[in-house]
Amino acid sequence: MLIEGQNITVEKETGRILDNVSLRIDEKDFLTIVGPNGAGKTMLLKCLVGVLSPDSGQVTHKPGLSIGYMPQSMEIDPVLPLSVRRFLSLNLSVKADFLSEIVNETDIAMLLNRQMHNLSGGEIQRVMLARALARDPDLLIFDEPAQNLDISGQLEFYKLLERIYHNRQKAILMVSHDLHLVMASTKKVVCLYHHVCCSGAPQAITRDPEFISIFGDDLSKTMAVYPHEHDHDHVTGEDH
Repeated sequence: MLIEGQNITVEKETGRILDNVSLRIDEKDFLTIVGPNGAGKTMLLKCLVGVLSPDSGQVTHKPGLSIGYMPQSMEIDPVLPLSVRRFLSLNLSVKADFLSEIVNETDIAMLLNRQMHNLSGGEIQRVMLARALARDPDLLIFDEPAQNLDISGQLEFYKLLERIYHNRQKAILMVSHDLHLVMASTKKVVCLYHHVCCSGAPQAITRDPEFISIFGDDLSKTMAVYPHEHDHDHVTGEDH
């Protein structure tokens, strides 16, 4: 067990955002949380990583757990000179050979001397992924990692993410609404709408009545045709 949340409940003025949500992430898991806008997905992530304390319930971490977190976006001050090379090493102690390995794996070698504020959306995502990997974490956490990318950029990013999962065997916890793309990569899916509506393997969950009631029968049928295997590269194709 890396992280386990038990009966997590979060109340806001507008009502209950999370209602007795239980979730467990084990080693080598690739788990994706899906759900419509306002379902509480990002709130759940914050509780799981310890940024937010739930009103009730508890979250348990494996002792010494190391997390590599990649936020939805990052504000870069164009006035502040910050190269990619410098950004990767900020507040981190990383061996040069390990960093070089990650740079090559995420295909950012040609970006090292570029300024962060001059990068495209896809380039920034790869750099942020490299920084998350530089911690050599037990668990990688992503919050809508491809939301600002076009469809081509989304495909490339999820291909890269799946490659890293297979090569490094790091556990991955991700929030996403890129349903078609995510369903082909992830091993487990949790459908959240303030509570856990359903959970399981991607192919099974698309047939679940609660999943269909949230995302619609047409989308469910469309996504059900995508194969789900993990012995080769494949990519096929809310928040808060």
